[in-house]
Amino acid sequence: MAEAKPIIDAAKVKMADAVKFLEEDLKTYRAGKANPLVLNPVMVDYYGSMVPVSNVASVTTPDAKTIAIQPWEKKMIPIIEKAIIDSNIGLTPQNNGETIRLTMPPLTEDRRKELCKKAKASGENAKVVVRNARRDAIDLLKKAIKEGLPEDVEKDSEVAVQKETDAATKKVDELVAAKEKEILSV
Repeated sequence: MAEAKPIIDAAKVKMADAVKFLEEDLKTYRAGKANPLVLNPVMVDYYGSMVPVSNVASVTTPDAKTIAIQPWEKKMIPIIEKAIIDSNIGLTPQNNGETIRLTMPPLTEDRRKELCKKAKASGENAKVVVRNARRDAIDLLKKAIKEGLPEDVEKDSEVAVQKETDAATKKVDELVAAKEKEILSV
């Protein structure tokens, strides 16, 4: 006999993963404040392997507008600088021979609007993943009826899946709204 709980739990996990991915993605958006996570997409060549900057240097934020990168090996300074410039994250590195400093320029109005659009698009992608998880779960529940799952259990399970979908969608909307507020605050 088929069980409904594993199907609901699997959908719940997929939805939670989508929300978690969105949360991590939104952290990488440069919203005017210094945040070491903006360097996540920057990969440097370290002895033939492409690794994140945080694997070859200490990345800190000494103040609200500056990111300081202290490489563990001095010879990595030009490599890290080149990787930052090539990554096109909109920051220009400055080095003093010891550390690399990235000063966060104030965001222009156009850049703010662009970041808001990007945040909304990421939120919409997360919602699509959530809705796909719901659809897959409901399809599996309908198949489970043929394997002996009672119809009333299937209907109750569909309601449970919908509740999880609504909760995940609400969380996505909250994350996007919070990020937009952060981006638009001057």
